[in-house]
Amino acid sequence: MEIAFEHRPTAHCEDGVTANLLRHYGYDYSEPLIFGLSASLFFVHLPFIKLAGFPVTSFRPLPGVIFARVTRLLGFKIYNKIFFSKKKAVRALDRLIEEGTPTGCVVGMYFLPYMPLAYRFHFNAHNVCVIGKTDDQYLLSDPIATEKVTITSHDLLRARFAKGTWPPLGKLYWIKEFPKKLPDMNKLVRKAILKNCSRMIREPGPVPYVGVNAFKHLGNKIPKFPKIYGERKAALHLAQLIRMMEEIGTGGAGFRFLYAAFLQEAAEITGIRALNDFSHRLTDIGDQWRVFATEAGRISKNRSTENLDYKTIGDRLKAIGKQEELFFSDLEKAVKKS
Repeated sequence: MEIAFEHRPTAHCEDGVTANLLRHYGYDYSEPLIFGLSASLFFVHLPFIKLAGFPVTSFRPLPGVIFARVTRLLGFKIYNKIFFSKKKAVRALDRLIEEGTPTGCVVGMYFLPYMPLAYRFHFNAHNVCVIGKTDDQYLLSDPIATEKVTITSHDLLRARFAKGTWPPLGKLYWIKEFPKKLPDMNKLVRKAILKNCSRMIREPGPVPYVGVNAFKHLGNKIPKFPKIYGERKAALHLAQLIRMMEEIGTGGAGFRFLYAAFLQEAAEITGIRALNDFSHRLTDIGDQWRVFATEAGRISKNRSTENLDYKTIGDRLKAIGKQEELFFSDLEKAVKKS
């Protein structure tokens, strides 16, 4: 059985599954709008949570938050469920497919055979949408794939119950009910922007690991990597940071570009033309993230020059942090006074 589901590739998996699910039911929202409404542009460095042996650095909230926030704001009722029994997890998914319900699924990327080898690492927060099953194969809409893909029941089950950081526990999620009326998008967009600004510059409070505080915290820590870890592990830690930026989801720069696109759309929705200028500012910041990733990559591969070392990129990260703090402060003021 195959559900008549339109597959569209997107920049980020959870945004993509959310947008594709909503479109399936006749609600066509862009990926940037989905991301912006969820107020998910973020930065966090968590030394007490490890991924591949190194602290987690993330540029978005926890997996599942985007789908939950956006559907709630738009007035949809959803259902999500985790499983401790693999048999129950399989039966639940098969039942939903038989009912014709496209179903979001959280999986570990390492166990997805259709992924290029470079992307098959232990990251357990990838999102796909299951849209069919034939014999022993499931049909998936994976937002980072150009076309629909297939996977065996065995491989999908392994991916759904991958071990390690953030184990997915067979998680499924789907849409149950639709909004009775369309929301006031102008109001929602303004509220979402202010919420994102607050999350970055105010809600972290004195905590050094989240929001704008995390830039200074990690920027001061990077120059100490060789002393803390030794040369080899310092390079691996830096490589892990780049992977979180550039390969897991859309990463640091990519999320900035995505939010910049949202601000352009928000300018049309709200009539706040100044948001176009903020879009350009954030695009420039995203470019600086790309430079940071390039320089960090050179160091991790031992291709740095005399003028490039751990202190240099630590300082660059702190400089980016200062720009983002000013950006979100100015953005908040602009929306509040409009």
